[in-house]
Amino acid sequence: MSFSVAGKQVLITGGSGSFGRAFTRFVLASARPKRLVVFSRDEFKQQHMQQEFPQTELRFFLGDVRDVDRLKRAFRNIDCVIHAAALKQVPAAEYNPIECILTNVIGAENVIKAALDCNVARVLALSTDKAVNPINLYGASKLCADKLFVAANNLAGERGTRFSVVRYGNVLGSRGSVVPFFREQAKTGVLSVTDERMTRFWISLDQSVRFVARCLARMQGGEIFVPKIPSMRILDLAKAMAPQARLDIVGIRAGEKIHEMLVPQQEARDTFEGKDCYVIVARTLARPFLATQNNPQVELLAREDYRPVAEDFEYASDQNKEWLDEHQLKKLLDTETP
Repeated sequence: MSFSVAGKQVLITGGSGSFGRAFTRFVLASARPKRLVVFSRDEFKQQHMQQEFPQTELRFFLGDVRDVDRLKRAFRNIDCVIHAAALKQVPAAEYNPIECILTNVIGAENVIKAALDCNVARVLALSTDKAVNPINLYGASKLCADKLFVAANNLAGERGTRFSVVRYGNVLGSRGSVVPFFREQAKTGVLSVTDERMTRFWISLDQSVRFVARCLARMQGGEIFVPKIPSMRILDLAKAMAPQARLDIVGIRAGEKIHEMLVPQQEARDTFEGKDCYVIVARTLARPFLATQNNPQVELLAREDYRPVAEDFEYASDQNKEWLDEHQLKKLLDTETP
């Protein structure tokens, strides 16, 4: 089953952020939607986007995912929603836990309510590797949001709204990544590295946009899509970006992991491997097409040449088969849109 945003009405929550801006550029250039709505609470960024994208099909809607009534107003006649709005800074979430929960958890529930009430056909939520075995509040809030979106398929009934999740690692070029931080620090000649052993998954902004677009097209409801992406040691990243700089090992911050994980062993029994991604299926959903026995979703994956992973499989940044070297990193950074 395939879905195209061509001729459809699409909305992006958090649409004035790094991902939303890149997704807007991609969709307007390649898909010709009937209407593309940028929903966010930052009028300054929206103003810049209005100047950057003069296309008449683009609309801007000021609002916050904490406000369910505003979401319902924005979701009228919308065919599909990309939910990218979130508070994403680990230290800020630790210091302001209620604010993180209000946006990342209550906001997710509000998106679900608005999508159901407005008969939105598809909702695809963006998640993070930090939602797997979380040790910080940001990761825990995203885990809660993931569970809400998967379980929301049980609430759709005859309305048929489908909810799925995309889970990936750190995005090169986004405001929240360490890359702009290292770029600024490089001017001083000293880079702060928390731990020499630390590894992370990396995906470019363009890759994340294209992966989300593919998942939106093929989602059935209840899946968690995980792209196959490379790892890199933070120490190697720092050396590649500023080879002449001195490295200052400052120690791990509160809520930070040495390594990240995208598929834990506990989810291996529900995970299927394809050429470019893993798909974690929700076998326990009550909807007929996701029944535990003779699961059509699993049958579809088999037809598309996806295969179950081993029972002891896990996908962690320190055990990855694919690693970024300095040349590949620079190539990825060069492709990022400023």
